Amino acid sequence: MKTIHINCDLGEGGKYDAQLMPLISACNIACGGHAGDATTMLKTVLLAIKNNVEIGVHPSYPDRENFGRRSLEISENELKNSLVEQIISLDEIVKKQGAKLTHIKPHGALYNDAAKDEKIAQIILNSIAESGLDLTLYAPRNSVISKLTNDKLKMFFEAFADRNYNANFSLVSRSKSNALITQKEAVFKHLSSMFLRQEIVCENGEIVSCKANTFCLHSDTPNSVEILQYLFSEFQKINIQIAKL
Repeated sequence: MKTIHINCDLGEGGKYDAQLMPLISACNIACGGHAGDATTMLKTVLLAIKNNVEIGVHPSYPDRENFGRRSLEISENELKNSLVEQIISLDEIVKKQGAKLTHIKPHGALYNDAAKDEKIAQIILNSIAESGLDLTLYAPRNSVISKLTNDKLKMFFEAFADRNYNANFSLVSRSKSNALITQKEAVFKHLSSMFLRQEIVCENGEIVSCKANTFCLHSDTPNSVEILQYLFSEFQKINIQIAKL
């Protein structure tokens, strides 16, 4: 039976983490930059351990006011220090529970900036190196940050199950009404195309190649639980299961 790797951003204050966790392969836990604190991190880590889910760190620009979804004017040193602090704070909680951090996925504007901005990408890579942790990096294929790793980090190329794409492989801006895909059947069709045919049907109808190792569904997407339950059921019908540790 084939397996599909699905990840989800959790510990961000959403109501449905406990319902989402059994349906995913990996979680990316907010660690204080855009959301989250010691209490929510511990709660989410315990949920992940219970459900045999990979635990990842989800650092952000230190910008809770905008949920980390706007680029932030900040010095290189200040950003690096914040990212290292976020990574270490979650790692300490994970270790106390006898588990291990497996991966890192930057959040929001930091993720998007690292895909195209060499300076931001290098700050993230320096932060990972300073943490001293062996982490797999989640990033878009052909992104600046993925090219800068020079095979020094293990990479998981990521695509988004609930987001529409432009023909240049960038995500349709959240300011547009069609940025999110919220109908469960449409998400399944979109994800199946990426996973089975390695193709993305873009906003303008153009088809681009998509070779991804992991697929993200956002926990704050409306009806995210219903979508994941539907994906779980429909993939089982064609002998595909959600990957687990």
